[in-house]
Amino acid sequence: MTIKVVRGNPTPEELAAALAVVRARAAAAATEPPGAPRDRDSWSDPARIAAHRVPQPGPTAWSRTYWPG
Repeated sequence: MTIKVVRGNPTPEELAAALAVVRARAAAAATEPPGAPRDRDSWSDPARIAAHRVPQPGPTAWSRTYWPG
């Protein structure tokens, strides 16, 4: 595995910390069996985006089609 610093000039301690995180993630991924189902994060849940009902068609539906928030 090759890691290249594209921007900045990290200190040896910063580089060691970043590599420790990458190695820990790689070790965790290596212990999972291939094809194992992964839990979905809540940010990728489609229900989060469409949390409100879609307005029913009608003469005033155009005024309720904005995204709240």
